[in-house]
Amino acid sequence: MSLERLIKNCIKQDAQAQSQLYKQYASKLFSLCLKYSRNYAEAEDNLHDAFITVFSKIDQYNNKGSFEGWLKRIAINTSLQRYRENVGVYDITDEGNIEDVSVDINDKDLSIDFLLGLIQELPDRYRLVFNLYVLDGYTHVEISELINISIGTSKSNLARARLILKDKIEDYKANRSSQSL
Repeated sequence: MSLERLIKNCIKQDAQAQSQLYKQYASKLFSLCLKYSRNYAEAEDNLHDAFITVFSKIDQYNNKGSFEGWLKRIAINTSLQRYRENVGVYDITDEGNIEDVSVDINDKDLSIDFLLGLIQELPDRYRLVFNLYVLDGYTHVEISELINISIGTSKSNLARARLILKDKIEDYKANRSSQSL
């Protein structure tokens, strides 16, 4: 069934079409939810809530941009909404200029699973900003609006996330090289 037909059938609340849509996109959206969730169970809840939103608002999809992009936006917004509800609004004052730290994620000795594991270990506010900015391409202005923080806080949280990741990668490499001696 074509995507256009699938969407039309979902608008009509066709359970078979909804099931097919879920099967087609669930794994991609789950990976996205996992990036913005504290753990696996929360990611499952966020995926479930995202699909409830998708099925209740699918008639609002207007064929502008990709359908998958529309789904991803819903999944991200659902995860961020849950985060805001559980944590409440916070805004850490910008603690001055933090040196912009670069993290070498292209090191061939570091697997993507290892790097994603390190990102998942970041404190929530740093992980959210890092994922939104680095992995999903949001601007600091967009991030500040999505999670209700100032632009300066977004920049500060990104710099701190990068610093933590850099330190963990350096520690990992140092431990690995000392074990090989």
